[in-house]
Amino acid sequence: MYCMSRLFTLFIVLVSGVVANGQSSSELPSAPSAVLKQRNQPSQVVAPAQGSDAQANTSAQGPANTTTGSSASGTETQTSTTGTNQAAQQNNGGSPPPDTSAKQKSQSAGSKSEDEAATTIRTVVNEVNLVFTVTDKHGRFIKDLKPADINLLDDNKPPAKIEDFRSETDLPLRVGLLVDASNSIRDRFTFEQQSAIEFLSQIVRPRKDLAFVLGFDTTPEITQDFTSDSDRLAKGVRNLRPGGGTALYDALYGACRDKLLKFQEKSPVTTRRAIILLSDGEDNQSRVTREEAIEMAQRADTIVYTISTNISGVKSRGDKVLERIADATGGRAFFPFKIEDVANAFSEVQEELRSQYAISYKPADFTPDGRFRSIQISAANKKYKIRARKGYFAPKGEVAKAGGE
Repeated sequence: MYCMSRLFTLFIVLVSGVVANGQSSSELPSAPSAVLKQRNQPSQVVAPAQGSDAQANTSAQGPANTTTGSSASGTETQTSTTGTNQAAQQNNGGSPPPDTSAKQKSQSAGSKSEDEAATTIRTVVNEVNLVFTVTDKHGRFIKDLKPADINLLDDNKPPAKIEDFRSETDLPLRVGLLVDASNSIRDRFTFEQQSAIEFLSQIVRPRKDLAFVLGFDTTPEITQDFTSDSDRLAKGVRNLRPGGGTALYDALYGACRDKLLKFQEKSPVTTRRAIILLSDGEDNQSRVTREEAIEMAQRADTIVYTISTNISGVKSRGDKVLERIADATGGRAFFPFKIEDVANAFSEVQEELRSQYAISYKPADFTPDGRFRSIQISAANKKYKIRARKGYFAPKGEVAKAGGE
């Protein structure tokens, strides 16, 4: 009985303590095992007000991501960030951490700057640069013409605007010497080498002009890459050895594509590109056609001068090929009557390269569609003759990813 009285008295004291402190059973500390179990379980959103806040945050972030994601990569980055933030909000009972908005702003700014760095907007400049030569009926160069002295049509329409017109006698040259080293020219090869060496030594100015030497029979071979050193160029010419078939078109195509079109200038400078092709014009090994080789020369904005090694006095099929290549690219075909005239042909090429005009203009109704646009140019004085390339391929406009070309 005494024990029961003691227990009842203890119970009354405990109840009084709880009431005095105003604590409910839910505010009492949990057992350590219960706390550990609660930490290991993911929390759930149970309060309607908290769920509404999460939805409000999600809808507010949606339009911002649409605006920031201006490119495919930007959109993917922002979508991934939004999904992560939503999951974090749900796991935390719908209440975002205090620095969530700051992090989102930082991520958005970072994604935008990365997107700007990754995207390159390529704009097509609709300006055509044309080099041409004017001679009288005796072949003498005319060097004092003005813009009003010429008639120009681009795609059968006058240019929208003439940007620049000047006589060019001092532009840096980028010259390729292509020498036919096939069996068909073996008997006159040594003299042609000597003429080519003399030409390069006179035309290439140190630290201003650059030239390369390419010999071809069945396959092309570069014996001297771009240099302004006349001794190295001479050595490159002497290293040529005749033998084999003739892949003339392949050699011209490859020289224009791989050497002149792809050549990167160290500084922005306007140059004149030319190829001097020494051959009999007979091709029996090429994989590309004559017209494909001409098209590549036009794409590389390269004038081709041809010097025939046919000294029979009768125009051959190969001579007609050389004439076609020169005419289509704005160059000139030379047909020496004897082997000694080859050197004279080189001298005339040299003089012509220093006696040309350059005109820059904006064509009318220009469309960057990649198609061929014809050029027709003539002199107001009917006694003058103008030589220039027959046209060009318009570039294709595009917006490209940096590194994705």
